[in-house]
Order: sequence, then structure tokens, then C-alpha cells
Amino acid sequence: MAKKVVASLQKGGGKEHTKVIKMVKSEKSGSYTFKEEIVHNDKVKEWFTKG
Repeated sequence: MAKKVVASLQKGGGKEHTKVIKMVKSEKSGSYTFKEEIVHNDKVKEWFTKG
């Protein structure tokens, strides 16, 4: 999947997007997981504030 994402971002519109990574603690086990997504630069703060 990563290859498709990188290839689509290299067509000129990639500078308008950012890869964001959030560390989330599991309530069941107490371990941490990471959520990754590519979002538009205008939506980065919204992505971090949503649950």
C-alpha cells in the first residue's frame, strides 16, 4: 500500500499533504498502538483532536 500512496503523492500535489502518526493507548491491555494517515495540511490539527 505504501508504494501506491508514495506514487500518487509524487504527481505534484504531495506538498499539500502530510503523513500524521498518533500514539494511542489501549484501554484493555495498556499497550500503545500507532495510527497513521495522510491528510491535507489544512486538516492536521483536526485529525489530532478527533478521537
